[in-house]
Amino acid sequence: MKQMTLKNIARACGGTFHGEDALLEKEIAGAVTDSRQVQKGDLYIAMRGERVDGHSFIPSAFEKGAAAVLCEQKPENPAGPWILVDSCPQALKDIAEFYRSTLKIKIVGITGSVGKTSTKEMIASVLSEKYNVLKTEGNFNNEIGLPLTILRIREEHEAAVVEMGISEFGEMHRIAKVARPDICVMTNIGQCHLENLIDRDGVLRAKSEIFDFLKEDGVIVLNGNDDKLSGIGEVKGIRPVRYLVNESDADLKDTSYFVTADHLKNHGLKGMSAILHFPDEDCAVTEPIPGIHNIYNACAAACVGDAMGLTHAEICAGISHARTIAGRTNLIEAGDILIIDDCYNANPVSMKASLDVLSLAQGRKIAVLGDMGELGAAEKELHREVGAYAAEKNIDMVLCCGELSEELAKGAEAGCETKHFEKVQDLIGALKKIIEPQDTVLVKASHFMQYDQIVRALQEERTPEK
Repeated sequence: MKQMTLKNIARACGGTFHGEDALLEKEIAGAVTDSRQVQKGDLYIAMRGERVDGHSFIPSAFEKGAAAVLCEQKPENPAGPWILVDSCPQALKDIAEFYRSTLKIKIVGITGSVGKTSTKEMIASVLSEKYNVLKTEGNFNNEIGLPLTILRIREEHEAAVVEMGISEFGEMHRIAKVARPDICVMTNIGQCHLENLIDRDGVLRAKSEIFDFLKEDGVIVLNGNDDKLSGIGEVKGIRPVRYLVNESDADLKDTSYFVTADHLKNHGLKGMSAILHFPDEDCAVTEPIPGIHNIYNACAAACVGDAMGLTHAEICAGISHARTIAGRTNLIEAGDILIIDDCYNANPVSMKASLDVLSLAQGRKIAVLGDMGELGAAEKELHREVGAYAAEKNIDMVLCCGELSEELAKGAEAGCETKHFEKVQDLIGALKKIIEPQDTVLVKASHFMQYDQIVRALQEERTPEK
């Protein structure tokens, strides 16, 4: 990693270097916080977690060839150089911020209440038509994950697309200081993290901290359908680029928006198609991911693609090549059933969007839903609201687990067969008996519910052994 010498790293994070002076000019190959991922030449950053203290694995990191260790206390008999800091989490951000200052590539930062990951995937797919793109992996979108993503950028990369997630005021400011995005994309303002952010206006204020470190010649891309985002005017003299989706069949050519989409056609679980209107051209697009929300993602990607110099043909090709990832509306054929794996995270807006996708399925539609976290004082009401929505969408059966999901089941019982369970394993056992050939099963809950085990259990149960 160019300029990432142990000397520069120690200086960037205010750390004290311990080791042979001759090693100060040594460049690291990468940076990791998981000792299992250490490769030769890496900097190992020893994080203290709730269950595990990374300092315990310093000997293992050196055994695997770590170039140096960043830590908060002196290691016992260190087998290599080490940098002492007051806080490893803060040092990680400081180091990533320094590294970002050495990079010339464009960084696209994505935030919003819902759809960050799917929008990130769509934008990365579009930009990949022209550039070598690095994108956020998994859930690396917070104060630990975002800096680690920045530190994954290498000389061959020509653009980076990073997801920026928060749960409290000030957090976006801190990670934006690291990422310093050239393009900011905001998908929507919904009901999430209300425990800390109080209401949608609070969510908007917290998300808008992304603009604090936007480059002077930066680009802001906003969803024109969102009422809260519509109120954002010029930021630092930058006029936002907006997109708008018309969900009716009427033509939508509005020059106040850079991209508009109309004539949406739903192909069920096979995806969506629409007409995108650019200022100077209309383009028909087809994307292979189900759900109308993916047309919004396509519009956001079109705005970013244009800002990055792609042709309309390249943009539309990138949209058509987009794919989902595990836990995010990922369609899995497990023997004679179809699983919609959307269990990475959940809030009321994304729950409803996933139920919209499930409603497109043929055969029986079964929703396996769990608790949504951080919704504040209205959490029970919001769970009941989602349950009522499932009933409106003619979902055949709703199975729930979790204290709050009992409210969800109550909301659904007027129009769906419902079952509530105290434990996930009890739900899995019942589900295995309920499932029939040709069923489609949606699995969705907040990440702490660990519903990925339900997806694995269904796959193991229904997929024939080879």
